[in-house]
Amino acid sequence: MPASPARGPRLSIVSLLAAIALLGTQPAQADLARIRQSGTLKVAVYKGLPPFSAAAGSEYGGIDVALARALGKELGLAVSLMPFDADENMSDDLRAMVWRGHYLGYGPADVMLHVPVDRAFMRENDKALIFAPYYRETFVLVLDRERLPALRSLEDLAGQPTGAAAGSAGANALLAGAGGALRDKVKIYPEADDALRALFSGDIAAAMVTRAQYESALKAAGQSAARFATADISSPLLPPRGWAVGMAIKAGEKDLAQSLEEALNALRQKGELQRIFAGYGVTMQEP
Repeated sequence: MPASPARGPRLSIVSLLAAIALLGTQPAQADLARIRQSGTLKVAVYKGLPPFSAAAGSEYGGIDVALARALGKELGLAVSLMPFDADENMSDDLRAMVWRGHYLGYGPADVMLHVPVDRAFMRENDKALIFAPYYRETFVLVLDRERLPALRSLEDLAGQPTGAAAGSAGANALLAGAGGALRDKVKIYPEADDALRALFSGDIAAAMVTRAQYESALKAAGQSAARFATADISSPLLPPRGWAVGMAIKAGEKDLAQSLEEALNALRQKGELQRIFAGYGVTMQEP
């Protein structure tokens, strides 16, 4: 008996739906296999985040850029950088660069670097797998020893011009410090490097920046560390122990996560991770 005219199309639709369902249940290994087949690891790094990632002429350079290339070499893959502008918050960055893609049409990457490894943040962003911390960021108050030989608390900054980057936690800590008594002397600069240049030139007596920002700027400027001191300042607006940064990939891609973590551990054991940080004048702070 000949088949009904509607029977063939109906079976085709059923077969298509079954195929789509099967694709949705493929193991995470398929994503790692796809990357290996392409031969290229796509890595998302922030624009304008020195010393970790920033434009250097027509290319990008920095600790995270060097780390991305070292990870690719360890995995036997070429690396394609995907520099991007930070959005309003880190969750938006994860959505754009890790698990969905940017509304402007680029992304997601295979992996994103410089992501906070924090339990609460990880719970709030369960569509991303955050893992493999490789550095601990901390804010420090950098002092010009000639003007501030010692400092016990933020109150000791009274009457002294200080600086920080706009929108940073360091700026907020200074503006709120000593009950707001420092506010009139706080200078807000577009970037941390601008605040540090002002400190190095003697325009201000102290700057609140991250340790990595200070150490890399000191090396780039050829300044002597003997002239400056760093103080760890307690403030309710600053994480007391800083924060660890690591990687993020799309949730469920466990084989990719394992491969990246093994590559990172290999770099750490060989001393390559420490050499990458040292190349930018930054002391390796274990997470």
